[in-house]
Amino acid sequence: MTCKLFTPIQLGGITLPNRIAISPMCQYSADDGCMGDWHAMHLPNLALSGAGLLVVEATAVTREARITHGCVGLYSDHNEAAMARVLAVCRRISKMPIGIQLAHAGRKASARTPWAGGAALAATESPWPTQAPSAIPFGDDWHAPQALDAAGMKRIVDAFAQAAVRTVRLGLDAVELHAAHGYLLHQFMSPLANHRTDAYGGSLENRLRFPLEVAAALREVLPRDKCLGARITASDWMEGGAGPEVAVALARALKALGYDYVCVSSGGLVPAAKIVAGPGYQLPFAAQVKREAGIATRAVGMIADPAQAENVIASGQADMVALGRAFLDDPRWGWHAAQRLGAAADYPPQYLRSRPDLWPGARLARPQ
Repeated sequence: MTCKLFTPIQLGGITLPNRIAISPMCQYSADDGCMGDWHAMHLPNLALSGAGLLVVEATAVTREARITHGCVGLYSDHNEAAMARVLAVCRRISKMPIGIQLAHAGRKASARTPWAGGAALAATESPWPTQAPSAIPFGDDWHAPQALDAAGMKRIVDAFAQAAVRTVRLGLDAVELHAAHGYLLHQFMSPLANHRTDAYGGSLENRLRFPLEVAAALREVLPRDKCLGARITASDWMEGGAGPEVAVALARALKALGYDYVCVSSGGLVPAAKIVAGPGYQLPFAAQVKREAGIATRAVGMIADPAQAENVIASGQADMVALGRAFLDDPRWGWHAAQRLGAAADYPPQYLRSRPDLWPGARLARPQ
């Protein structure tokens, strides 16, 4: 029987060789948005992983849109040049399609890195003003954001579009709009963070208005021979918050705009949320969006076992899976999944000697 996980999929103008994506994973290692030595090791390493798509970490569209001082950005020529150098290495060693996630952190910006506690930057740590749909802090001891006015929202829409133009110059294959994990676009969608009384607050239609304006701006500037998708949220895991109905409504609207896929995640909006995590805990959300919105859907959330990933695709719960920390733990996860499932993986010639049919030691390194 054919392994479904390792079958190709067409997304917009690109074809992925299999259904495995490497999730965008923040590295908090940039200098004023510019990639450096860490990224020059990290991304090319993942480009040899056997996945079908590598997605560059959440990339800020303005300096103020960064989560931390170390977040990657695409708001300046310096950012673009630094990213071009890293991507050139990836392209020289791998044919893997590469995408990027464009983001704005909103009220969760101006924060410390996770290994420094992740809290809001102190006055001595060069904080910056943050922006949100309403002047509601992310949590206790967090700065109060500025509620965006019409001019501020227009600047952010333009910044997303300008960053997308830079992705085209960089030759990236895909762009993913970040509308989840409690960042700005998610903040607009949730009644827990959006208390506006104008056309951008209140009803679900109004709360989706700004995210869809950003989404439309990306669709307008990105050529159709690229892939355009979005990571969306299906639950705030809090009473009174956004639920799956928001994800379905957004996915339908994105499909109507011409988006090629959605990646269904959840959480991140409020610190007090009690998320019940476990293997595949977000799969029901992805299955519902796929069923009710009729758009190509990617599933995430503690999908780490190859058999589990295969079942997601074979059962029709989602069209793709995305893994993050599984690839940090095992940068050759795609190769090893292919071995487990009896499929073929693309090895660079320099590493062919480690392929299981050429190296008996593979059975010792990875006993079934």
